[in-house]
Amino acid sequence: MITIVGLLAALLDRAHRRQLTRVVTMFVATGVLQGLAFACVVPVLEAALRQDWQTATTWLGVLACLFVAHHVALTLGNLDGYGLACDLLDITLARLGEHTARLPLGWYDQDRTGQLSRLASKGATDIASVPGHLLRPLIAAVVSPVTVVVAMAFLEWRLALALLAGVAAVLAATRLLAAIVGRGEGAYDAAMAEGSARVVEFALNQPALRVFGRTVHGNELVETALKNQKRASKRLLVTGFGGLGIQLLSVQALLTVVIALAVHLALGGTLGAATAIGLLVLTVRFVESLIDYGELSSALRIAEGSLRRVLDVLRVEPLPEPVTPAEPAHTGIELRDVCFSYDGTTRVLDEISLLAPPRSLTAVVGPSGSGKSTLLRLVARFHDATSGSVMLGGADVRDLGTEALMRRVSIVFQDVYLFEGTLRDNVLMSRPDASEEALHEAARLARVDDIVERLPHGWQTRIGEAGSTLSGGEKQRVSIARALLKDAPVVLLDEATAALDAENEAAVQEALTALAADRTVIVIAHRLQTVVAADQIVVLDGGRIVERGSHDELVAHGGRYLDFWRERTQAEGWHLLETPKTASGRGTRRA
Repeated sequence: MITIVGLLAALLDRAHRRQLTRVVTMFVATGVLQGLAFACVVPVLEAALRQDWQTATTWLGVLACLFVAHHVALTLGNLDGYGLACDLLDITLARLGEHTARLPLGWYDQDRTGQLSRLASKGATDIASVPGHLLRPLIAAVVSPVTVVVAMAFLEWRLALALLAGVAAVLAATRLLAAIVGRGEGAYDAAMAEGSARVVEFALNQPALRVFGRTVHGNELVETALKNQKRASKRLLVTGFGGLGIQLLSVQALLTVVIALAVHLALGGTLGAATAIGLLVLTVRFVESLIDYGELSSALRIAEGSLRRVLDVLRVEPLPEPVTPAEPAHTGIELRDVCFSYDGTTRVLDEISLLAPPRSLTAVVGPSGSGKSTLLRLVARFHDATSGSVMLGGADVRDLGTEALMRRVSIVFQDVYLFEGTLRDNVLMSRPDASEEALHEAARLARVDDIVERLPHGWQTRIGEAGSTLSGGEKQRVSIARALLKDAPVVLLDEATAALDAENEAAVQEALTALAADRTVIVIAHRLQTVVAADQIVVLDGGRIVERGSHDELVAHGGRYLDFWRERTQAEGWHLLETPKTASGRGTRRA
């Protein structure tokens, strides 16, 4: 519990840390006052059995004062706790949002995006539950028994010693069971994530599954994931209830031992009947607190895990930003002796030097894994180069600053992501204040106007999660329209023309031609007409530039580019032909 309070303090600012201190102080006072109130039961019973009503009345007055003080402390603690819980929810989301907005784009991947989504929903709620719902009963479950034991030590030290010994055994068992249940919770979380991912995957990929007759296979994957989820749930329930049962059994055993000892002392004449009854009341309260702590420990572990994951994200260092951003002199791009490694050991790019003059088209080709996408990511400053310099207009991108760089660069990703919303909102995302004239011009150049005419509500048509109502080619045209509307002088295209049907390929190619006009363009090229039109072609292999030059120069050179050219020519020239029907009336198809 001390650990989670420290973690909360690390998340909060100074004012809210003071508020957290007040909450903890009030709840500690509540636990102490509650323990003292129960301890007062003993002298009240003793005085009542002696018929010493004056003494009994005095202790009842003390008891009443303790109850009033307990109520005041509890009310103040609850008010501060609930207020802090509401603020903590906002603080968690705000800090996550502000920090992740400054993290390098290369930090994001599918796993981290999913983690952020969970932290911003369930994780933030779990964290807010700590001051709002968990701290008070947890602190009371610890402080109140400690107060009871201290009071009992003055009344009957042997019973107090028995309680302490029993508590040590119960807490040891609780920690062991918490570790076992924690592993079960980890397996359950993983199974839940896998099950959710498979269900979403099955739903989103229905067109492909049905086209290839693989719906049964897809359903098998979902069923397997759901079965694993069910097994993990059962294991967690068995482990959790079994652990809780063992914990309750150990607590009840402690209660039995203390009762037996109290009876033995009372029968031996060393402990009065009234004192024995009062001490047993204290013991029952002590045991109830231990049970409360055990029941709440699972919620505490969940909240602590969410809090640690949030703090882990907040500890990720953003890319350094310049105090005074530099101003690029032109729109040319240059890489000087650039090396880069994702893991700090294996170089993905090795001694890359490249000059893309202003308003030129540079095509990057090479086999999969050669470093093409990484090169574009360094230009866009998804990451900083391990060594060497990436420059725009003669200024290092690290000296430009991320915001200034992003104003000058448009990126058409290989995997286009569209937001849930209208088609209009998705195009305007790159420039929300664009005029209607600019919007329609970008749509015309990117051939998005064809999509607008097809959709039932035109620009106001909602395109579904991730643009699910649009085809792959249409999504790319929307992405290109964004880039056109942004009107940045530098354009980075990452395999934007791969895997399209003939109609969409023509539309996308036309849109890319419009986008590349009068701009500095670096494109990861797959289409022959893109490569031929390039001012220079760079061939990457194994993270190094192995060839560079124009199309004619590289073909004449006869190296790896020529192999690429032949492969692409053969691939784009490949088609199916219908052969004449045979005597059986059947036709055959051949490549």
